[in-house]
Amino acid sequence: MRAGIGRPPGRMNTADFVLKPFSTAEAKNLPFLISNAADAVRMLVEKGLVAAQQHYHSA
Repeated sequence: MRAGIGRPPGRMNTADFVLKPFSTAEAKNLPFLISNAADAVRMLVEKGLVAAQQHYHSA
């Protein structure tokens, strides 16, 4: 299981981008993102990879 964070803007070093502190907007959304990730892991364990992928990667 992995979570994407997008690409660094411009020529910013990837490590600097990944390790920078959360912005105010990101910090506000963090509880939702963690809850959603926990739900995805639970579905992965209980229903399998295909079901979890289909549920969380659908548009």
